[in-house]
Amino acid sequence: MDKPPRILIVPGWRDSGPGHWQSLWAAQLPGAERVVQDDWITPHRDAWVRRLEEHVLAHPEPVVIVAHSLGCIATTQIGPEAAERVAGALLVAPADPERRAQLIDFSPVPAAALPYRSVLVASSNDPFCPIRLAGAYARAWGSELVRLQNAGHVNVESGHGAWPLGLALLQSLTAGLAWSSTPADPFALQA
Repeated sequence: MDKPPRILIVPGWRDSGPGHWQSLWAAQLPGAERVVQDDWITPHRDAWVRRLEEHVLAHPEPVVIVAHSLGCIATTQIGPEAAERVAGALLVAPADPERRAQLIDFSPVPAAALPYRSVLVASSNDPFCPIRLAGAYARAWGSELVRLQNAGHVNVESGHGAWPLGLALLQSLTAGLAWSSTPADPFALQA
């Protein structure tokens, strides 16, 4: 029997709190695992990328990454050994590390195509990354771009709890991957 893909939840700067869709998904999706960083407030690229690579390489099954904000930027910076284990990535509301001094260690942002399928979700009014920059990221990374109208930073503050649209996008990334050992609908979150 095939193993399901490991879903890695990769929060951004300052982590994702209890009501954040990433926290809800991490608690309820089968095969989900949260990447916990040592320092959420003063992030360092090498440490964040190394921790993410450790999680990617820790399991034999394929990995699907679900990243938010600075987690998106860290995801694009993993090395080739880890990247070849990634089956797909949902990159939500990427950060612009040049906009905040605390995040500058993550620049420059890679401009090479990702070696796996990715969907980048961006908002027309994200205060942490202009939509034009998010579109440029999507083109550079070879990501499918999903543009949300007035969705802020796609977090609790902008009204995104369980975020059903995000689950549908995640399901599109995992379609065709080995789900035979999981329930019929692994994306049915408990109310």
